[in-house]
Amino acid sequence: MSLAAILAVLAAAVGAAFALARVLRRRPVATAVIVDPAKGTVIDDSGAFRSVQAADLTLPEEELERIWNPEHLERLARTYWRFLSRVTLGLVHVSYGESERCIVFLRRPLVLLRFKAPEYELDDDRGLVRWRIEDGVLVSRRGKGGDGYLEIEVRRRPSPQPGYAVAHVKIEVANFYPAIAAGFSRPVYKATQSTLHVLVTHSFLRSLARLDLARSRVGRLASSDPPAGDGGSPPAEARRQVGSR
Repeated sequence: MSLAAILAVLAAAVGAAFALARVLRRRPVATAVIVDPAKGTVIDDSGAFRSVQAADLTLPEEELERIWNPEHLERLARTYWRFLSRVTLGLVHVSYGESERCIVFLRRPLVLLRFKAPEYELDDDRGLVRWRIEDGVLVSRRGKGGDGYLEIEVRRRPSPQPGYAVAHVKIEVANFYPAIAAGFSRPVYKATQSTLHVLVTHSFLRSLARLDLARSRVGRLASSDPPAGDGGSPPAEARRQVGSR
């Protein structure tokens, strides 16, 4: 790598560190409590891993209602990728394609994970964004082009506090065949990549208490630029299936 490239990486890392510090100083709008299931990470007989982390965000009802729409679901997805870039000081980032999303280390061709374009679902009580795993350095041969996916699910739940509601946010990786487990061993994967994933995901879930949702890079579900055939922001009864984007 050239000196100019190294300096560029360092400058990006410093900028990301300052940006993250500014976010962390913002006052939380909600309270976030980690509520992982009893068996957050499991492996089946075929070697497929499933990892689930979750949090309950308690916030004012009107605030949750304000952001319960396709645009903010898309922004939540973008916020996840932005957080990943920030915590890695810009060394890992997401590359956007027309029909794919790639997690890249530094720059191509170092693609850690490649996903299909996200799929969105939204109704009155549940929102979902799912990225199906295609391939990447972190995926073993068996897992390429399979049924693996990463998804963020949000469910609305009542709160015992009058005037408040709970947004249950769950992040799940399923049917994932890690290259580290195949090339080395399952214990090595659990002690390295799996543990790091859980730590980063918990940090992301806690950061949602600030409701600092990033603007989408694609913006296909933004109310100012609604999906084709829609004259405006989709009403509740029309938001059942937002579809693949």
